[in-house]
Amino acid sequence: MSHVLGSRPVGVRQAQKQKTRQALLDAALRLLEEQSLSSLGLREVTRAVGVVPTAFYRHFRDTAELGVALVEEALGSLHTTLAAMLAATGDGEERVAGTVQLIASYVRAYPAHVRFIARERHGGVKAVREAIGGQLALFAREVADRFATEPRAAGWREEDLLMLARTYVDHMVMTASALLETDDEQQVTSTARHQLRLIGLGRDHWLD
Repeated sequence: MSHVLGSRPVGVRQAQKQKTRQALLDAALRLLEEQSLSSLGLREVTRAVGVVPTAFYRHFRDTAELGVALVEEALGSLHTTLAAMLAATGDGEERVAGTVQLIASYVRAYPAHVRFIARERHGGVKAVREAIGGQLALFAREVADRFATEPRAAGWREEDLLMLARTYVDHMVMTASALLETDDEQQVTSTARHQLRLIGLGRDHWLD
């Protein structure tokens, strides 16, 4: 027998609550196409969803908490992209081309998320800046751990591998931002591939 709260099954109420929460996130993301999080009002968000302002507080304490949820949604999906990059096989050229193509595909699939992260990475909401920084640091740690398993990492110190990984992650974010703003994807991806090759050359001669 299903549990019932009032006249509606708990499962139905929970599904509706999740649906409203996602609607608030989606509406906020659309509104943030044209403004920063620090200027976003919760009344704007609830109006866009068609719920009363008090409904907002059933899901988020404030817009900062909503922003952190957007970070998790945006960069959580990037883990799939990152995992594919880390699993790439073949020579250097194949990995470089594959990595850039994965970034381009991500930007095409999630332009609003990329725009949000690019804008808020150095934005005015501390909790959101910290959430983005934490996610990017986690990505860098994952990349460094992968690098540590490769023969090219022989003789490298752990802190240097992490520095290298952060360079790759920063490049990934920079490339995604550039792709978002350009009308010439081919030019951006070509430049990104050359930059990755340059980083690779430095990596090969670091121990020299």
